[in-house]
Amino acid sequence: RTEGGSYGGERKSYGEKREFKPRTEGGSYGGERKSYGEKREFKPRTEGGSYGGEKKSWDKEFKPRSFDKETGGYVDRKQGYKSRSSSNFGEKKSYSSTNDDNFKQNRFLKDTQKDNFQQREKRPDYELSDQRTNFRARKGKSERDSKIGDETDEIRLNRYIAKSGVCSRREADDLIANGKIKVNGQVITELGHKINKKDKVEHNGKVISLEKFVYLLMNKPKNFITTTDDPEDRKTVMDLVKDACPERIYPIGRLDRDTTGLLLLTNDGDLTQKMSHPSFEIRKSYHVFLDKPLTEAHLEAIAAGVELEDGKAGIDQIIVLDTEGLEVGIELHIGKNRIVRRIFESLGYEIEKLDRTIYAGLTKKDIPRGHWRFLTPQEVIRLKYLNN
Repeated sequence: RTEGGSYGGERKSYGEKREFKPRTEGGSYGGERKSYGEKREFKPRTEGGSYGGEKKSWDKEFKPRSFDKETGGYVDRKQGYKSRSSSNFGEKKSYSSTNDDNFKQNRFLKDTQKDNFQQREKRPDYELSDQRTNFRARKGKSERDSKIGDETDEIRLNRYIAKSGVCSRREADDLIANGKIKVNGQVITELGHKINKKDKVEHNGKVISLEKFVYLLMNKPKNFITTTDDPEDRKTVMDLVKDACPERIYPIGRLDRDTTGLLLLTNDGDLTQKMSHPSFEIRKSYHVFLDKPLTEAHLEAIAAGVELEDGKAGIDQIIVLDTEGLEVGIELHIGKNRIVRRIFESLGYEIEKLDRTIYAGLTKKDIPRGHWRFLTPQEVIRLKYLNN
């Protein structure tokens, strides 16, 4: 093969050989770079705009905001509160501390509901005849006295009404005298009338029957009303015991909404009458938290008995529980309305917290706030024959 040619002959010519030229900067091999239009000058992005130009103009500028539950409107993070338009969102809802209290109460009820429900399994059988006999024997009562009130087929009408849970025995006498009670279809107005337990008794057109008595001791929490129902739809103590028993029960006496502590609930009309009547002198102890220290002079004045608008408020005992004089223990048996608060308010003190710690000898032991327990048969016997 000849140099640059083919085997057995000369190399064919394929045209004029091009001269080699190195690539120019930014151009192509063998020539200048082609022009694709005018080269744009690089411009950095302006603040809030796009690359190479100013920010486009929009009709509505975006403003980050968050919803304010308390005011019911929106809050701009930089510019402050901006109320919402009623035409767009409807009537503005008000937010108050009452709503916050309801939320806390509902959460409190949910937390205590499980433990309270378990108490239903611990309900005692209040067959009290044996315990009553033993109790009276310890008190030195005769055998004849121990049998007073034992169950028979015959029963006084007022006692039957009280044991049905309608009212106390004294209130039952008023119902009978006013012709509100029927026995076997006949109106009875005779006080002391006796009936058989199998007789048909009606009150306001409804048949009533004997119920088994129930006795509950509650550690009442704050912000619960001591009543069976409330027209303002606030939480009541009945919300805490609504699953306790099928019988209709009600509280004995009252505690203020802000007062905590022991409260007794039952369907026993006779016991209710006894615990509420001043003549039985049911003793109650309170733990009082004051807004300022109690002076020695006022301590002696309370112990001697403070004069109120409805008479002298005599107490049984008072003691200072701390070194500052802000916590006081007081024991009394009078049952006047708001008596503890009125005693201290008459001397210029404000009660910041009030807790009933002892009621007729019963204590809060093993009863957390908002919980309850059934009384034992022995406790019921002691209450029924207290001071007897």
